[in-house]
Amino acid sequence: MKEGIVVKSTGSWYLVRLEDERTVECRIRGKFRMGGIRTTNPVAVGDQVEVEENGVESVITGIRPRRNYIIRKSTNLSKEAHILASNVDQALLVVTVNHPVTSTVFIDRFLATAEAYAIPAVLVFNKIDLYEGETRDKGESLMAIYRNIGYKCYGISVTTGENMDEIRELVCHKVTVLSGLSGVGKSSLINSLAPGLGLKTAVISYAHDSGKHTTTFAEMFPLKEGGFIIDTPGVRSFGTVDMKKEEISHFFREIFAKAGDCRFYNCTHTHEPGCAVMDAVGKGEISEGRYASYLGMLEDSGKYR
Repeated sequence: MKEGIVVKSTGSWYLVRLEDERTVECRIRGKFRMGGIRTTNPVAVGDQVEVEENGVESVITGIRPRRNYIIRKSTNLSKEAHILASNVDQALLVVTVNHPVTSTVFIDRFLATAEAYAIPAVLVFNKIDLYEGETRDKGESLMAIYRNIGYKCYGISVTTGENMDEIRELVCHKVTVLSGLSGVGKSSLINSLAPGLGLKTAVISYAHDSGKHTTTFAEMFPLKEGGFIIDTPGVRSFGTVDMKKEEISHFFREIFAKAGDCRFYNCTHTHEPGCAVMDAVGKGEISEGRYASYLGMLEDSGKYR
């Protein structure tokens, strides 16, 4: 029996880097696949697994307990979850203000998901070389909102190299999962961080203001300076998988901080008298956009809004 780390997942087979640094293709035993796992992918990139080699094929026979993981709603089954990556040190969301537009709802759902699974989250605003006028003001305003509630935000340009040294330092010696909409520049960012990989990139469709999915499967890449980057397929939605309605406010830092001042201990921050959260929104202490995202997650019917 050997141990290793899953470095690529296609859903039907898995690439595992073993302790002796060999990389082998593995499958899952049928009964293991059905072993009470409630996600669409029982094995994820970043998983520490046990592998059995019998000379014909390599088989994953077990998964070590996960330190953490980050999930999204499955694209096919709205009530199912898909694990993007496990055992990570931080999650970076690549954001673009334009071409394509990353909505604050998408950002807030990503941050809430990271909070729910205790993964430090960072926002990376790409393509700042294209920011002018209102676009620049919008970008600066968004970064100010998220910095004020304690999130690290970086403005970068992969194209010009602006502030890329800060990102290299950020990911050094860490396991970092990269996420974002298609077209925000994830693959270009990884190519900059790990020259030589030559990941495929695509030109944005300005007619539809979106990018094509150039990453089909999640994959982990080593960084020369130490650490790993996990590339994930372009995600269109993060849902409230496994989040209880009464817990959602815990994953909005500024709402959770104010909740203790509400008149009622079980305040939902939607209509109750003496609600400190609604009062803070009215005073501008909590962003109206963030509050709207919170309300949207409360009403989540299993479909991204």
